[in-house]
Amino acid sequence: MTNPGFKRIFDSNQPHREPLPGEWDTKLDSFQKLLVLRCLRADCLVQGLQDFVSAQLGQRFVEPQTSDLSVVFAESSPSTPLIFVLSPGTDPAADLYKFADVMQFSKKMRAISLGQGQGPWAEMLLHSALEEGQWVFFQNCHLAPSWMPSLERLIENINPEKVHKDFRLWLTSLPSNKFPVSILQNGSKMTIEPPKGIKANLQKTYLRLTNDFISSSTKPLLLSLCLFHGIALERRKFGPLGFNIAYGFTDGDLNICISQLKMFLDEYQDVPYKVLKYTAGEINYGGRITDDWDRRCLLNVLEDFYCPAVLKEDHVYSSSGVYRQIDTNLDLKGYLAFIRGLPINDTPEIFGLHDNANISFAQNETFALLGAVVRLQPRAVSAGGKTLEEVQISIDLILSSLNPFSVQEVMEKYPFLYEESMNTVLIQEVIRYNTLLEVISQSLSDIVKALKGLVVMSSQLELMANSLFNNVVPDMWKAYPSLKPLASWVSDLLQRISFLQRWIHDGIPPVFWISGFFFPQAFLTGTLQNYARRSGTSIDTIGFDFEITEKPNAGCYIQGLFLEGACWDNQAGQLMESRPKELHTEMSVIWLIPKPNRKAPTSGVYICPIYKTLTRAGTLSTTGHSTNYVMAVELPTDHSQKHWIKRGVALICALDY
Repeated sequence: MTNPGFKRIFDSNQPHREPLPGEWDTKLDSFQKLLVLRCLRADCLVQGLQDFVSAQLGQRFVEPQTSDLSVVFAESSPSTPLIFVLSPGTDPAADLYKFADVMQFSKKMRAISLGQGQGPWAEMLLHSALEEGQWVFFQNCHLAPSWMPSLERLIENINPEKVHKDFRLWLTSLPSNKFPVSILQNGSKMTIEPPKGIKANLQKTYLRLTNDFISSSTKPLLLSLCLFHGIALERRKFGPLGFNIAYGFTDGDLNICISQLKMFLDEYQDVPYKVLKYTAGEINYGGRITDDWDRRCLLNVLEDFYCPAVLKEDHVYSSSGVYRQIDTNLDLKGYLAFIRGLPINDTPEIFGLHDNANISFAQNETFALLGAVVRLQPRAVSAGGKTLEEVQISIDLILSSLNPFSVQEVMEKYPFLYEESMNTVLIQEVIRYNTLLEVISQSLSDIVKALKGLVVMSSQLELMANSLFNNVVPDMWKAYPSLKPLASWVSDLLQRISFLQRWIHDGIPPVFWISGFFFPQAFLTGTLQNYARRSGTSIDTIGFDFEITEKPNAGCYIQGLFLEGACWDNQAGQLMESRPKELHTEMSVIWLIPKPNRKAPTSGVYICPIYKTLTRAGTLSTTGHSTNYVMAVELPTDHSQKHWIKRGVALICALDY
């Protein structure tokens, strides 16, 4: 029976702040309450931990901290190198140049980016700086591994008594096993984590600006641009819902956009929105983007931040009004005060995402955090996995259920015909699946022999055995994209084989399970080819029209797709918002209707991409699309297309369970 007190916590928007039912609220201490939260609502554990740390240690331990080089510099000496350990998305160079300016060392600072052939030049710089009392800044030490022993020797030979008191050596490097340990042990180490959240991003940007710059005409659009930068960075945390590929946008992208913004506003009387959108969306940020669907998303997000509406003082960037345009007469202090009042944890609404988007992201963050904690614990024995006997049983079960097709029989029953391309599609699918079944059968037979000691265990077989122990699909079986664990993957494979067997025995099915195809694109081409040959139309003039239907009566229908980021309203026949806590929903049957010279509708539909797996990203194929991408379908909607683009709505062939 459900306890209403715990059900309230499960349904709450802030479960980490809900009191526990009955005596549990007084019986458990604050840490033990976190254990209950972990069981009920793992997605809010990080917020619970923030409250816990804030109560036990203080609020400043959960607030974003800004780097203060003066503190580090005060504790340094000429013989102690100052080392920046780089993390993705950060560049301490700008902070160091600014600090050098404050210390009046701008003209006495020498910088070099290390790499091939830079060693002798760097050594010469170091010697002259030691004598003249200059600062030396060696960037990207990880790119010059062969010169690192020379740098180690040079630093060891610095004589503390003879060296100029003003000399300092600044180094930057990504974590690298080639970086000399002695330099690390003797140096002052710093790392600047990329700011987490829109609040931290805005704070970092505005702390670098001056009052003079703030008071120029860029003010309203500057806040808009900085918000856009924060959103472009933070969308990554939502995985494929944010962007198919996690792009590493940097401060450099923002800085060039700020410079261009100032230049265009100084030169033009009217704000050139089109130019600003092109330079930011297609060049500075867009130049990093390799996926067309990601570019579509970025440009649609940018539309909300580079438009005339943002110049109004009462403009809000999100429905709650938390992120809004503020009084343009404020100085730098006023802007920083406004930024400090923003929430630490961003709500999905500012990204244009549904509240459900936070669930999968927050769960992943929680499991990553707990995984790190577990790895830090001392462990005598590793737990998990299966016993040898259980692996043997799993192998026997898989082998007994895999029955390869007779290609000869299929070719006799479904010969290659000019007027029926689906025969060719079926034969190609059968050949592909047969090859996979052969690999699975052979490798399982080999592993049985190796486990019994009848043959030598090779490194490839050992990797496969580990995969079977851990319920993971072995690499040599991964012929098509899938995120499922081994047991679900085998079940899915059997369903795919069953789908083809029904086709072979019963003839061409009225509804095709598109997720069951090894190569869905061949099936789509076959459908167009059939129409082209029957109607005598050129295939490159034909496109698909789409109709979502419940009861197919004629033509080519597909099923087996799942909607992510939205759900389908059968009664209204259009897209609707996801239901709370429902991340994926089954899609209705879709009718693919070939039509010659078809013009796509300009409104009333959302052009929705279909992907094979939830990761969405794949390698770039010769078609210019990701190998994970299948095709795009038009789904009816009464919202604007931009609404669903920002929601990250897509159709998925197979889920990860």
